Amino acid sequence: MKAPKKTEIEAVLAPLEPAAQQAREEEVKRKFWSKFRTTAARLPFAEDVAAAYFCATDSNTPIRAKGTLLAALAYFIMPLDMLPDVIAFLGFTDDFAVLTMAFSTLRQHITDEHREMAREAVEEAKTAS
Repeated sequence: MKAPKKTEIEAVLAPLEPAAQQAREEEVKRKFWSKFRTTAARLPFAEDVAAAYFCATDSNTPIRAKGTLLAALAYFIMPLDMLPDVIAFLGFTDDFAVLTMAFSTLRQHITDEHREMAREAVEEAKTAS
């Protein structure tokens, strides 16, 4: 199995209409922490995922950046994606590709405060598991 192509990733990160965007945000807020807690210990990019969550839910983050991050996070929490997460070592490859593309274009919106909250969340998730 291969990581998704750039065009597939761009499709995942494409903007949505405001109502659909709101629904996506609610779904991410509802499901993110459960998925994060169960995967943080084996997720090499856990801190980046948590920082993206804090940035995406920050009222100071611009709408377009928020939308892209929420799209990447929604993909992360999906139970079935291009490569199911239960496949050892390969399962998070597609999630990593989607999140990396979102991070690379939106890095300037992820603040030191988001990163600090992310570090704390990762430590908490790892000690809880």
